[in-house]
Amino acid sequence: MAYAFAKIAFTPSVRNQQDKNGSGNYAKFLSDERAGGDQLTERERSFIEGCDGFYQATVSETGWPYVQFRGGPAGFLHVLGPDTITYADLRGNRQYISLGNLTEDNRISIIIMNYARAERLKIWGRVDVLDPSCAVSNTWPDSTERLIQITVEAIDWNCPRHIPRRLTAAEHGAELLALREENLRLRASLTERAKALN
Repeated sequence: MAYAFAKIAFTPSVRNQQDKNGSGNYAKFLSDERAGGDQLTERERSFIEGCDGFYQATVSETGWPYVQFRGGPAGFLHVLGPDTITYADLRGNRQYISLGNLTEDNRISIIIMNYARAERLKIWGRVDVLDPSCAVSNTWPDSTERLIQITVEAIDWNCPRHIPRRLTAAEHGAELLALREENLRLRASLTERAKALN
């Protein structure tokens, strides 16, 4: 666990609960010897750009959290640098709750899941809302209303212990195809053996 995550997450009230519940050893992550956790490495880039969806949390003017799922084809979430992520904000139900929240408080938290591999990456950052015509690349879908650019302030990989293993339809289909092919090979092998015994 890196310093950037602990600095954001381990507030005084959190530290108080850690101490009360026997997790006081987490204090070491706030020490002056700790560093890092605010830059994306190749591991994070590969994971982020391979995702087909994530959960994002914003906070309203009245202090209420708002969590929304964002999805698209793998690669719709772009890593532009060691501390910058961007995605196309596509036309949806036109409630604009996340957008409204971000114009008042630009802090965002996202969780990216890979259920098949039981992996979870948490990212905290600050958002700049950009006009898609200002983008360097024109690879965004035509239905892009704006770009959401996140400047990363902290990242943390979660423990996989309680992540259920789930597969997408494509992943499930690939596994079934591999099992069918193996089944055909085994049947052919059994047929050959049976012929050899006769």
